[in-house]
Amino acid sequence: MKEYIKGANPYMPLWEHVPDGEPRVFEYNGEKRVYVYGSHDSCKTEYCGYEYVVWSAPVDDLTDWKYHGVSYRAVNDSRLFAPDVVRKGDTFYLYAAEKCGSLVLVASSKTPWGPFEKPVETKLGFDPGVLVDDDGRVYAFWGGCAAPCYIAELEDDMATIKEGTLVENPMGHSSCPWNPVDDGHISLKDAFFEASSPRKVLGKYVYIYSKRYEIPVPELGVFEPNNGFLSYKVSDTPFGPYEDGGDISFNGGEILKDSDGCGTMTYRWGNNHGSIMEVNGKWYVFYHRQTGTNEFSRQAMLEPIDVAMGKDGRLYIGDVRYLSGEPVSSRPVEMTSQGPHINGLDAYKWISAGYACHILGSRKFANIRPEYEQRDDLSTPIVDITSGTTVGFRYLQFGSNSPKTVTVVLEEAASLKIKVRLDAYNGRIISELDFNGDSKEVTEILNTGIIGKHAVYFEFVSENREESYIFDRFTFD
Repeated sequence: MKEYIKGANPYMPLWEHVPDGEPRVFEYNGEKRVYVYGSHDSCKTEYCGYEYVVWSAPVDDLTDWKYHGVSYRAVNDSRLFAPDVVRKGDTFYLYAAEKCGSLVLVASSKTPWGPFEKPVETKLGFDPGVLVDDDGRVYAFWGGCAAPCYIAELEDDMATIKEGTLVENPMGHSSCPWNPVDDGHISLKDAFFEASSPRKVLGKYVYIYSKRYEIPVPELGVFEPNNGFLSYKVSDTPFGPYEDGGDISFNGGEILKDSDGCGTMTYRWGNNHGSIMEVNGKWYVFYHRQTGTNEFSRQAMLEPIDVAMGKDGRLYIGDVRYLSGEPVSSRPVEMTSQGPHINGLDAYKWISAGYACHILGSRKFANIRPEYEQRDDLSTPIVDITSGTTVGFRYLQFGSNSPKTVTVVLEEAASLKIKVRLDAYNGRIISELDFNGDSKEVTEILNTGIIGKHAVYFEFVSENREESYIFDRFTFD
């Protein structure tokens, strides 16, 4: 029986919804694993849930994720917003954001997956991020939603702010219509929104955060206020001053460029939260995307990134450009379907439509339907597809022997044509599948050979411009 792809983008099972993921590499009982700590979108009709769960993967295989279960439950009968976890000595500390992030408790465990117990109240705030420095000193960062951001050093109890260390507004913050704050620290260009995540990278202190652009970014298709970015600033000290670094990730999907250099987003952007981590000698950015018609079913994503230090001491993170071997600029890394499958998804397995990173052109609002049934052969279909929609996957791996056929499965029988295109949404047509209304599955031969790694797109064409379709999965043979 043909297997289903797993560990792609999103890298957790398609039924799981863990946004705000802070990645940490911990060695425990002689084994190094990547652990991801985030909120849990289990409420379905509003942000987050009443529990945290933990997933991990071995450092040498980021496609193989293990569920460790519930690590912490809210003690205040309130939703838990974005947490963080750090290790000091032989103890792991969870900073739990109770009461929708307005109350931060720190709980502890002797294992990286918990359970985290004995919570103690802190004076930290929204979206806490914590850094244990090389010398053992501990710094906390927090703030968000048009409010100031803060930095402070913590006492050895991991909870108390050390007297005289609180720094307010280390960078300018955004202005939000739902929470207007005008305190003289608003920034339009590189505004802090939320999602503090401090990291130590190549000897530099890196403040990773969710940026809200208040000005257009035409090359990325951004023309209205947008906080789908993970960005960074850099300093030589934990308290700053922090200088602008750039943008690491943007969750607006594949960006299509026109002849003037302006972009078009192909995925519905939403709030972003995550961080970077070096895993087995390779750097990655961990972030999240949206599914459904709201922001209450987010999913964990990751992409390989470059991290490089210039001769002038400037740190570049993301999609780094080099000139004569020297880093000179960086931009957000592309959003893909492959995630940790860095050589491309195996084209000969079942690939869920839910791995798409490009959904464009539907007369309705086509989107990935969230699913919660915990089974290995689960597919998350794309719903409300209408004629003219293209759905893209970057990237697939076809190997050294070309497939002969492609198979597409819809959730319901329909009458339409699907054109399969290679390398671009308007690229070369490699097959056309005719659905006659009697079947939801069609197999068709390819008109060309394909080897190696390619992007693949499906164009939906129908004479009925108003009818909608549900794309479930596909495979090659």
